[in-house]
Amino acid sequence: MQRILVAGTTGAGKTTLARALSERRSVPYHEMDALYFAGPGWAVNETFADDVARIAAAPAWIFDSYGYPRVRDLLWQRADTVVWLDCPRRVVMSRVLRRSLRRTVLRERVFGGNRETPAEWFHRDHPAWGAWSQHAARREDIRRRAGGPRPEPLHVIRFERPAQAAAWLRALRRDG
Repeated sequence: MQRILVAGTTGAGKTTLARALSERRSVPYHEMDALYFAGPGWAVNETFADDVARIAAAPAWIFDSYGYPRVRDLLWQRADTVVWLDCPRRVVMSRVLRRSLRRTVLRERVFGGNRETPAEWFHRDHPAWGAWSQHAARREDIRRRAGGPRPEPLHVIRFERPAQAAAWLRALRRDG
């Protein structure tokens, strides 16, 4: 367990679990959205794919992502472990709505110094819309990728409830 993808839909808890897993395993953690967004106006990092490829070539890493389309196949091919947070839609929707509401009201800075605004809630690329509309398709693609043929074995750890992931993480702390 050295090249780890923490996968799931928006709001599943990928970033939180990936950070904690990085601390327990002493494996470098990379926040996908922070690599993708380069600056104000949600500008995309022009070297994003190269940056991810450089990190993916390393012997150990953790990404908190199913993967943006330009790097998805690369990450899935290089990963030796996928921790799949397969939470129900009701769980991810409550999480993403609370998170976006907090970010909007408190004007928290996120990736590239950007802030979520009330107007963005009505755009199709807002996290709440993505969590709702992509839940089933992303779940099916992760299921397909997790069970598909590969040159090297892929260890898949699937959690359907946040409490299962939390218990697993606690056990890692005890057992290393």
